[in-house]
Amino acid sequence: MTEAATVRLSIGGAEADSTDGRTYIRVNPITGEPATKAAAASVADANAAADAAEAAFPAWAATGPNARRALLNKAADALEGHADDFVAAMMSETGSTEGWARFNLMLAAGMVREAAAITTQIGGEVIPSDHPGRIAMALREPVGVILGIAPWNAPIILGVRAIAVPLACGNAVILKASEICPRTHALIAGAFQEAGFPAGVVNLVTNAPEDAGEIVGALIDHKAVRRINFTGSTAVGRIIAKRAAGHLKPVLLELGGKAPLIVLEDADLDEAVKAAAFGAFMNQGQICMSTERIIVVDAIADAFAEKFRVKAGSMACGDPREGKTPLGAVVDQKTVDHVNGLIDDALGKGATALTGGKSEGVLMCATVIDGVTGDMNLYRDESFGPVVAMIRAKDEEDAIRLANDSAYGLSASVFTRDTARGLRVARRIKSGICHVNGSTVSDEPQMPFGGVGDSGYGRFGGKAGIDSFTELRWVTIATAPGHYPI
Repeated sequence: MTEAATVRLSIGGAEADSTDGRTYIRVNPITGEPATKAAAASVADANAAADAAEAAFPAWAATGPNARRALLNKAADALEGHADDFVAAMMSETGSTEGWARFNLMLAAGMVREAAAITTQIGGEVIPSDHPGRIAMALREPVGVILGIAPWNAPIILGVRAIAVPLACGNAVILKASEICPRTHALIAGAFQEAGFPAGVVNLVTNAPEDAGEIVGALIDHKAVRRINFTGSTAVGRIIAKRAAGHLKPVLLELGGKAPLIVLEDADLDEAVKAAAFGAFMNQGQICMSTERIIVVDAIADAFAEKFRVKAGSMACGDPREGKTPLGAVVDQKTVDHVNGLIDDALGKGATALTGGKSEGVLMCATVIDGVTGDMNLYRDESFGPVVAMIRAKDEEDAIRLANDSAYGLSASVFTRDTARGLRVARRIKSGICHVNGSTVSDEPQMPFGGVGDSGYGRFGGKAGIDSFTELRWVTIATAPGHYPI
């Protein structure tokens, strides 16, 4: 049996065990063996992390932009320097493929370098004033301590995203690690420490799964925590938003999705098939932007279905440790049971499996369900697994209606050879992101990333991230004697 890696808390620049000595075990989803033994933080530990961040904030906020930039670039280098450690951690904790882990690291390092680049872009403006002898300015300033809560499915990307731009803006941060991948998230905090960030600017809290509500609640309640960002399920996002609202603390939420990919009659079907397969099955469909609904107009539905059946059927699943298949393992048996339930429900109500089907274990193959209708759970419920619904539409108008018939609104795409038509359709889809002739799964560090509806609110990425993680203030300077009515 492989010995589990050990993860400790990182508070005020030092590693520490939990105050009561408690730990928990994260098991490898494929082998069932212990992958990581992590500190199970107490409320006292959570408060200590917030206290440390609060103490470190004033000096970090006063640090010049180029000094912050230099440290962020060093952190990107440190992340890349631990590539093999990240790959081992992700594969053991989440069952990911090596390719997905290395892609995570590549994009995450780019996010840190983009954050470094924006340190000198945190600007303001001079606003014309109606008062003679007054200079009026709008200034952006760091807000204080920011709590970043990251998930397991793209753990390096989303762990880094939770803290990189907040740090660039001059905030101190607490990274609340996922219970599923504590080692992966601890490696992120370690890379920032290795880069030379001052003690207390970057803190890490790990907790046992059963303590998650209590620990997150304590961190949200702490007076030093001024803003929260959370990436994860809509159900948990609602709980976090309600808790933060009690303190009038802003929250950035990037939540679930049910991304539609529309294929119109004039689409390049080969391109649409490639994009749909990538979007539906990359990382076994465990991506918030995953293509969950393929909406195809009747005129080309049969032709698309046959091409897509062949493509999906060629995408084998297997043990990710062997590195021989494009699909690896899903994260746990709970996911298997959920996906199996969606398949059973759809087939029982008249849908057809073009390829794939139910699985008994975490190695799940690509599954395509055709003829999905609104009375099936697969039509509305996020699968977060390697199953995709194919829905047939009468025409363009019907396709747009179907795309918008969802509580979610994160990502979407539309395929057509007429780019003007594609843009018109994209403008009518209710989502934070839409791609014309591209996959629903796409991310770049400089782009505004986020959703609408049950997919959350607020935006990560680039200059939109500056808006999310700074306070906009109005400041004036009187250059002449004032005139007052009384």
